[in-house]
Amino acid sequence: MKIAYLDCYSGIAGDMLLGAMLDAGLDADYLRAEIVKLRVDGVTLSAEKCIRRGITGTDFQVKVDHDHAHRHLSTIEKIIDESDLSAEIQDRAKRIFRRLGEAEAAIHGVSIEKVHFHEVGAVDAIVDIVGAAIGFAALGVEKIVCSPLNLGSGTVKAAHGVMPVPAPATAALVKGLPTYSDGPTMELTTPTGAAIVSTLAARYGPMPAMAIEAIGYGAGDRDFPDRANMLRLVLGQSSDAAEATEVWVIEANIDDMSPEVAGYARERLLEEGALDVTLAPIFMKKDRPGYQLTVLSKPEDRERLGDVLFTETTTLGLRSYPAQRRVLERKLVTVATPYGEVRVKVGLAAGREVGFAPEFEDARRIAREKNVPLKEVLEAARFAYRSQADDQR
Repeated sequence: MKIAYLDCYSGIAGDMLLGAMLDAGLDADYLRAEIVKLRVDGVTLSAEKCIRRGITGTDFQVKVDHDHAHRHLSTIEKIIDESDLSAEIQDRAKRIFRRLGEAEAAIHGVSIEKVHFHEVGAVDAIVDIVGAAIGFAALGVEKIVCSPLNLGSGTVKAAHGVMPVPAPATAALVKGLPTYSDGPTMELTTPTGAAIVSTLAARYGPMPAMAIEAIGYGAGDRDFPDRANMLRLVLGQSSDAAEATEVWVIEANIDDMSPEVAGYARERLLEEGALDVTLAPIFMKKDRPGYQLTVLSKPEDRERLGDVLFTETTTLGLRSYPAQRRVLERKLVTVATPYGEVRVKVGLAAGREVGFAPEFEDARRIAREKNVPLKEVLEAARFAYRSQADDQR
């Protein structure tokens, strides 16, 4: 699988992404020829090599002779639909704009059909978003992974006046995603950049296990004194190495909740997408017995699972912090037992089996259906897998 990893240590904007794509091998002439299919007059694209704090990258710029900045979503979608771009690129670009429209509509309290796009409705922003869709398709990218987003700080001038960083649209788009603020007091992640990654990225965290094929740097407009103002794009093929992924740990200490409620809360958290939920007995102030409830969450689910924890337990507070989770590659193998078929989960390291376990839900279902002890179904599945593995050696 071809993976694109976006390292947003200095934020992300549409022009930075296109610069990184060109720097990583996207053909500039091909990009220009595809952008022409939008049939928008007066657009000039330029891409020049530049240096930011000793690192060489590509500075991509869109220059427009004239433009009226206010457009409705329907107008932008019409421009895309009437182009000769492929259906895949059209669909990807429209999904990005629709997500942006939903964020703007929520901010201004109007329907998405009535949203006026200002800066992001300008031709240069349309080129950036459509160009990103073109670039990912041309580079053969099948999965996009993004680092936590550096948003910047301070204020930014926008169509509605001076706004805090992150701008309201950016803040809405990155809600629930891993973000931070570091570096100069200015906007580092723009609404266009936030719309692209929040729509297309499959997950957020450290760089996934991959065989690196190309690296590209896309330059921002300014040259900062303390860092290379670049977006780094890493392209490669996924590998079978054990992969470290970023998770969030959410914890609460609770001393006034019944065991029944604790069990129900655990079930609800798992139903809502928690990776794992544990309950450990602890002693709290004044030697009161209680629980430590610990939830492992994907970064994008952290806020929602925190809300579930507040709703379903008696806690008045929680703590959360990022952590790395390393998991082995896994495969499922179905084996035949005297009681029925059971899936077996097999762990792999560098293509070699390092352990296996029958799927508990399969074994429990069969035990109830056949009215046999669960431990017998599990042992039968283990025996069947060992026998099958021996036959294949």
